[in-house]
Amino acid sequence: MKIRHPEILEQNAAMGSIRKLLFPTIATIISLGILLNLGFWQLDRLAFKENLIRQVEDAIVNDPVAAPDPADWKSVGEADDYRHVQLTGEFLDGAVFYYIALSNPAGPIGGPGLMAYQPFRTTDGWTVFVNRGFLPQSLSDEKQTTAIVPPEGTMTLNGLLRLSEKPIWTTPDPDLSARIWFARDTDAMGAFLGLDADNLAPYSVDLDAEYTPATGLPQAGETIVRFKNDHLGYALTWFGLAATLIGVFLTYAATILWPRKEKET
Repeated sequence: MKIRHPEILEQNAAMGSIRKLLFPTIATIISLGILLNLGFWQLDRLAFKENLIRQVEDAIVNDPVAAPDPADWKSVGEADDYRHVQLTGEFLDGAVFYYIALSNPAGPIGGPGLMAYQPFRTTDGWTVFVNRGFLPQSLSDEKQTTAIVPPEGTMTLNGLLRLSEKPIWTTPDPDLSARIWFARDTDAMGAFLGLDADNLAPYSVDLDAEYTPATGLPQAGETIVRFKNDHLGYALTWFGLAATLIGVFLTYAATILWPRKEKET
């Protein structure tokens, strides 16, 4: 019968504990790295979004710059949204609508209604949708038709650049019979009106309030400046999960390394 020395038994027990902790330790380190990276990524996004908001606040009141032309379309991105731009050309026939509810209108009319989007051909030959402004839902079809008759001739317009949107799974399908969209999808709007997709800007332009006609409709200048900025909350969530993971691992490791103490307590 073999008699094992207590020190050898303790060493074997320690090696067994280390083996039990090997995989959980590796998994914890990998998971912790992922959670921390996600947290720091959200902090980077927070800094970017706060800087973008400051740029937008400045851009709205700045003098307009030339709207991006086809040579610049590939580089148009989030940093260009709400930029104050200028374009020269003339309106084309046809109009589509974007459903919206103005809870805090800049002009006298609010509530549910439609933004009137009409194609505008620039003097350089490319086309962009121009949001001429708000039409209340209560407007009769006859008055709506009259309101969206575009001014004739070449003109220079100022407004805010808005990136095109793509509908998500919760977005209702457009009502093609009424020409109403529920996402600002200018590609789909252009296809509906038969516009050349290669010649259509990947954004639209919301006219400044000064372009509201004497009739009051469409009511221009109703751009809703709004940014979703939940990045700090997301970062705290990831860091919180990382802290929880560390706590759970340390608790588990303690039960493996000091089982006797746990039994005694």
